[in-house]
Amino acid sequence: MGVTMRSIVIDCADPRALAPFWSAVTGYREKYGDDEWVQLVDPAGRGVTIGFQRVPEPKVGKNRLHIDLSADDEEAAAARIEGLGGKRLWVSDDAEDVFIVLADPEGNEFCVVRDS
Repeated sequence: MGVTMRSIVIDCADPRALAPFWSAVTGYREKYGDDEWVQLVDPAGRGVTIGFQRVPEPKVGKNRLHIDLSADDEEAAAARIEGLGGKRLWVSDDAEDVFIVLADPEGNEFCVVRDS
């Protein structure tokens, strides 16, 4: 019995406020939303869905799981994401593994990785 990746769920304080940021970053569109849950889907139907789930506790410490986004130009992509409200946290200095760590408006870390 095989399994496939269906969705990525991001715990957050305010799904309605966070989902538009991720929609702008990814180009995904809202399929469903209320005060407790928002679901974004890939309009091309290829990618996994992204869910935003309200949780009562605040984020503490580093994520144990994060999303990697790929881009031809990671620097330009990161600058665009910063313009949308993301925050740059760290830049790799390894020429063989180029990526930029950012955080969304609630502090959830993710990376923009250079397409190889």
